[in-house]
Amino acid sequence: MSIRGLGVSPAQRGGRLRRLRLHPAQAVATGFAIAILVGTALLMLPFAKTGPGGASFVEALFTATSAVCVTGLVVVDTPVYWTGFGQTVILVLIQLGGLGIMIFASMIGLILARKLSVRSRLNAAAEAKALGLDDVRGLVRGIVLISLAVEAVVALLLFLRFLLGYGYTVGEAAWHAVFHAVSSFNNAGFALYSDSLIPFVADPFVCLPIAAAIILGGLGFPVIMQLRKEFRRPLHWSMNTKLVLWGTVVLLVGGSVFITALEWNNPATLGSLDPWVRILAGFFQSVQTRTAGFNSVDIAGMHDETWLGMDILMFIGGGPAGTAGGIKVTTFAVLFFIMVTELRGEGAVNIFGKRLSRAVHRQAITVVLIAVGAVTVGTGALMLLSGEGLDRALFETVSAFGTVGMSTGITADLPVPAQLVLIVMMFLGRLGPLTLGSAIALRERRTLYELPKERPAIG
Repeated sequence: MSIRGLGVSPAQRGGRLRRLRLHPAQAVATGFAIAILVGTALLMLPFAKTGPGGASFVEALFTATSAVCVTGLVVVDTPVYWTGFGQTVILVLIQLGGLGIMIFASMIGLILARKLSVRSRLNAAAEAKALGLDDVRGLVRGIVLISLAVEAVVALLLFLRFLLGYGYTVGEAAWHAVFHAVSSFNNAGFALYSDSLIPFVADPFVCLPIAAAIILGGLGFPVIMQLRKEFRRPLHWSMNTKLVLWGTVVLLVGGSVFITALEWNNPATLGSLDPWVRILAGFFQSVQTRTAGFNSVDIAGMHDETWLGMDILMFIGGGPAGTAGGIKVTTFAVLFFIMVTELRGEGAVNIFGKRLSRAVHRQAITVVLIAVGAVTVGTGALMLLSGEGLDRALFETVSAFGTVGMSTGITADLPVPAQLVLIVMMFLGRLGPLTLGSAIALRERRTLYELPKERPAIG
């Protein structure tokens, strides 16, 4: 039957189609949700799990969400519970989540059609936090090539170490190398060892390549791409690049000193290791708070004070438009400079010789307030549903929201409703509070008038 016979005019049909089109932020959120559901279905297949039967819905959903959101929290033992097929599904989900669903879709479009529609460019630009639509094709290619190049180099280094240093077969060494290279660059934290990377705590040839991949992934693709082009011209670096680099150095060094100092004499973590191994392990755990989630020492054995400091580092996270989570280094730095400007009584916020846009002030404040609210509600819900204390519940919630994946060892023992809370936190943390808020909003509104100004008392 024709459209005319149904009494639907072309204008009405066009209006309906426009209403069905998703805002770029909604497209990103929907893409991640679909990937999680597909991953859940695959992990529920009987041959994805060792032993008889298949994984339960919650086990599969939690694992798929953790993989797509590049978190690393687990409710089952990855190398024991999942078969080779199940581990491969997890690896693919990690790569998809790290690249970004819209970036991956755009890459497929470029391969098949050699061009991108305007809608595809909008979606890819939204996911990559691009400021415009100029050369989105180059952006997509750059992100994919950088990811594959870093993962290949790290996989080669790990392959040689596993093959020559631990007596793995060629197949075992290759599989472990590729899995951990992808997991590390994408800041996922999934490991093929039941105790994560604790067996390699004293091996710099395993820990350092993984740490380097995590740091690079945590910088964010815009920073990596600019450094690749203008590494020798720091004066040309953008404010974003400078903030991410300075913030990364400060947080890595500060975190390393903090964790190493507090755990130096703790026999459950660093205390039983040689001095140089303690320094390596302290640095490695500081890197993990950038949202990676591996651990080379027992997190459950750390002091409560160390957990609190790691909560702060996990909450901040890494660079924007990359594989890291948290509120992002740039958001934290912007709020810091706003505070300094206000304390000095100055009018404009100036960073590295540039004036900060006032729109960024509102965005930073919005992101932090939503993030604090989400972590507060999530922690409270976890405490009510599981009976855990504040320290462990807060650590677990921040780890999920920051897509870190470190745990004090309570994840698998949490009741199902508490695990569902962590699933929501991982999804929110991966997409970012502002992106998810934009996706949920029904429509954008522009006010055509301004109300009179008035100032309430502050403080």
